[in-house]
Amino acid sequence: MSFTEQFPIVFQALNSGFLKTLYLFLITLAGALPLGLVISFGSMSKFKPVSAFTKTLVWIIRGTPLMLQVLVFYYFPGLVLHNNIWGSGEEGRFIAAAVAFIINYSCYFSEIYRGGIQGVPYGQQEAGQVLGLSKSQIFFKVTLMQMIKRIIPPMSNEIITLVKDTSLARIIAMQEIIWAGEAFMKGSNGIAGEIWPLFFTGVYYLAFSGILTILFGRVEKKLSYFKV
Repeated sequence: MSFTEQFPIVFQALNSGFLKTLYLFLITLAGALPLGLVISFGSMSKFKPVSAFTKTLVWIIRGTPLMLQVLVFYYFPGLVLHNNIWGSGEEGRFIAAAVAFIINYSCYFSEIYRGGIQGVPYGQQEAGQVLGLSKSQIFFKVTLMQMIKRIIPPMSNEIITLVKDTSLARIIAMQEIIWAGEAFMKGSNGIAGEIWPLFFTGVYYLAFSGILTILFGRVEKKLSYFKV
């Protein structure tokens, strides 16, 4: 089979794999961004049991490889609890991977949130209290926007890292884009022993990361009026 005959087959398979990668990326962001904020509040809690538990969780998640966490989340319920809560097939693998990714990235995001919140001068919060604002009003009207300005650079780095980390889901045989590209080395759709489809997966990652880099650059520029 010639290259011109192979290319449409490979292109279709890579597109399908990229859609799975993109879906995992979006689901992870949708879950990890709000959960990370909740975890950051737990880390800063004045109630010692809550802060101790949260900090221990963050330490464990940040201190162990994401690949290991994906494996544990996927296999633990079935092998240890004898209850495969994820279900079978590709859908079950995707759900397990999504849960592992959300928990992992929410812990990383929580530290970024915590640094952003604690980086806002306390005097500004005191000024809000003098003006008679409630704690929630102070957070949303004084702290939040300045926090967002501070966290955009580190948050953008983590999100771009997430784009590449989605490839780790293949450890539980989730058919993301690298899985699709590698399949043509082993034999897929009548094509075997071809490595060039694997290189093409890099184009997808570069394009996706490039788009995000431009997007975050524009967001950071729009928030530049906050002098911190």
